[in-house]
Amino acid sequence: MQPVQGRIRFAMALSALATLCQFVVLGALAWMVRALIEAPGTPDHGPWPGLALAAAGTVLFLVLRITAFNQSHYAAFRLETILRTRVAEHAARVSMGEVQRLGSGALAKVMQDDVNALHVFVADSTPLFARAAVAPLASLALMFALDRRLALAALGVVLLGLAVLSLAMRDRTEMVRQYNEAREQVSAAVVEFVQAMPVVRTFDTGQSTFGRYQRALDSYLGVLVRWYAGAAFSARFGMAAMSALPTLTVLLALGGWLFQAGTLDFATWLAVLLLGAGVAEAMLPLMTLMHLVDKTMLSVRRIQQVLELPVLPQPSAAQAREPADASVRFEQVSFSYGADAAEPALSDVSFHAAPGTVTALVGPSGAGKTTVARLIPRFWDVNAGRVLVGGVDVRDMDADTLMRHVAFVFQDTFLFASSIADNIRLGLPEATMDEVIAAATAAQAHEFISALPRGYDTPAGERGVFLSGGQRQRITIARAILQNRPILVLDEATAFADPENEAALVQALSALMCGKTVLMVAHRLATIRDADQILVFDRGRLTESGTHEALLAGRGVYARLWAGFERAQHWTLHTTLQTKAPA
Repeated sequence: MQPVQGRIRFAMALSALATLCQFVVLGALAWMVRALIEAPGTPDHGPWPGLALAAAGTVLFLVLRITAFNQSHYAAFRLETILRTRVAEHAARVSMGEVQRLGSGALAKVMQDDVNALHVFVADSTPLFARAAVAPLASLALMFALDRRLALAALGVVLLGLAVLSLAMRDRTEMVRQYNEAREQVSAAVVEFVQAMPVVRTFDTGQSTFGRYQRALDSYLGVLVRWYAGAAFSARFGMAAMSALPTLTVLLALGGWLFQAGTLDFATWLAVLLLGAGVAEAMLPLMTLMHLVDKTMLSVRRIQQVLELPVLPQPSAAQAREPADASVRFEQVSFSYGADAAEPALSDVSFHAAPGTVTALVGPSGAGKTTVARLIPRFWDVNAGRVLVGGVDVRDMDADTLMRHVAFVFQDTFLFASSIADNIRLGLPEATMDEVIAAATAAQAHEFISALPRGYDTPAGERGVFLSGGQRQRITIARAILQNRPILVLDEATAFADPENEAALVQALSALMCGKTVLMVAHRLATIRDADQILVFDRGRLTESGTHEALLAGRGVYARLWAGFERAQHWTLHTTLQTKAPA
């Protein structure tokens, strides 16, 4: 970050020097006028030296100004790269719980919009700030050097304008906060309205959703009206006083009186007029830039909020341990999703999954099954107890070691917009094409991939939009097969499969599970009948465990779930046709 700060300071210094060059040009013009007045037609005292100085000052001004903006843009590009890299690296070390709490949309906005706002500010505004700060100070300094009386008069006009503007800015901090909140609500309502368009048009033709958007707009308008009503007169009067005309009027009147009195020469009066025209107007850009500063500070705060998210602690290289085998053990594990959670997601859960066995996690919705699955690859840290992989607490392994041992197939698949081959290679970019094809074949995906227009080079589209749900799932299974990690966690991997694809998915999962320690979250109980052990969860507690037959004989929660599953297999849709007798 130091090189960026150095370039920003350098750009501002160049901009300040460019502003001073403008005063050199004004001085040269005043010199020309004095020469023409005092010795018209005299070759030795003509306007040419002043003209040459004005030309040189103009060229130097342009060179310095262009260089200043080049430097500020280079700094902005470098800052953008640094910030996006830092945010991405930090987010990768933050627990999945914190990322989900923040929301993917909010995180994307920070990485895209807020970082871009800082880029725009650094690239375009920092040189203007330097100019807006230096110009009025230099103008007043030169005016005081030329004639203190006229300088005091010009300063009095500027101070009057600032005093009146300060009345308009009395509640500025609170109004800026309300304005930004209302603006954010409008943005959120627009995004929601557009993203939910299919649902909106299907269910309420946009009335209730558009109503939320309209209320956000009304709130935004109300803030603007209140702000304008409270500051209208003082703001307009202050801006008018800060314009060039009032200052020039005062300088013309006072200067004319002093000139007639013989206490002011014309050349000095002209120089003061040229400088005075810029004193007030030089302040206006600074006032205008204040709004941009407020917007930029909001972006800075949002970036800081992301960078301040707590990261999962990692062991040092000396403390990191390697798992001894592919077993998974929970020891009195308790976990809650935040301090404000109504009840814990898991309470005092203990179980052991031996290497090479299949463990199924079942239970009603919200029972804690997915939480168990996601604690194994350490998406969150437990509040109490321990999660062990290969006899080692997952908190005592570095992230790379843990990920080399645990593969995860999500219920909600995610594919990148790149080629299908690259999606299968994710995490193993060095994998050969033969290895990719072998993994896809085992995942029952090779046939449909080969039928695509460009085969394995076919782009999957954003989030795999060009593929069906079953096809996307088989590609993610191929990805897990290629990685060949000894522990496999399946979070309802067949939840969204249609009947046509389910058989292929089951075959793919069988190939993936072969020889591995498997923990699978399942709602379709028929898929886990042959599991080595079934863990039954209810309200965050492990209530039963055993084989399918033993749990049925126990007549507990699992037996109730199985009875409901069997009833669902015989469920059919009945329709009743009502006829009306003829009159």
